[in-house]
Amino acid sequence: MNTLTDFSRFDAARILVVGDVMLDRYWFGDVNRISPEAPVPVVRVERREERLGGAANVARNIATLGAAVGLLGVVGQDEAGTVVDGMLAELGIANYLNRDAAISTIIKLRVIGRQQQLLRVDFEEAPTDTVLRDKLTRFGTLLDEYEVVVLSDYAKGGLVNVAQMIAMARQRGKLILVDPKGDDFSPYKGASLLTPNKAEMIRIVGSWKSEQELAAKAQALMQSLELEALLLTRSEEGMTLFSGTDIVSIPAQAREVFDVSGAGDTVIATIAVMLGAGFPIVDAVRMANRAGGIVVGKLGTATVSRDELAISEGLA
Repeated sequence: MNTLTDFSRFDAARILVVGDVMLDRYWFGDVNRISPEAPVPVVRVERREERLGGAANVARNIATLGAAVGLLGVVGQDEAGTVVDGMLAELGIANYLNRDAAISTIIKLRVIGRQQQLLRVDFEEAPTDTVLRDKLTRFGTLLDEYEVVVLSDYAKGGLVNVAQMIAMARQRGKLILVDPKGDDFSPYKGASLLTPNKAEMIRIVGSWKSEQELAAKAQALMQSLELEALLLTRSEEGMTLFSGTDIVSIPAQAREVFDVSGAGDTVIATIAVMLGAGFPIVDAVRMANRAGGIVVGKLGTATVSRDELAISEGLA
């Protein structure tokens, strides 16, 4: 990649993020003893933090890189939903959230002791059909305002209409990036780019014994789903981009891994911003690889700034 990337081009990117919106809560404390009630550590909570999670973390990453971003999703008519609204406003993210009075906002509560995650507690309910129909209608009205659509699927029920969304976006010539979940990728048919991790890829196409076998499986999947490209994220093995008949392997960034939570959000967010700014897909993936390498060195769902990317690019 050119080491003189013009990051100011990010300002022109307009990206709509759609998916499962969550609130990540962190309780930090000291661990000095074991509970007398059960063989578990006692955490004396001293500090609490709240961060945007799920699709909202993708939008947060995009906003941190300076692109214009809107978030379409569902939260509850509750305190956590109001917290999410406030965080979006602080970051300048266009808020298109539907408030569903029948459910609670998805919350992931992590208890951290001595810089290690000791426990995670999840609170989640699927949105109601009525709210999902309203969300799909709103998606259609928003499409003309954005060039890139990111569908962030955490399998929490917020993207049950994903096939219809892709069809609508494809008809209007939008770039469609999907972070997939589950054992069936057929609803993602017609997307521009799919970004499965290694475990997700194995569930769909089975394991492989060589890079040649992987390439054959990836090409077959791309053809069956009518994809323009497929990016396989492979943890310590880096990333492999399959685009048409081209295959580009990018090694992982050599750095200490502290926390991988949210790394996939950072990767797809960086790709979306790069593509929205007009950079080629190979350059976008290389930059996303650097961003992912930076964010795993931070605790919890984190973001990467332009300055951090510029420094990493200069060291490459």
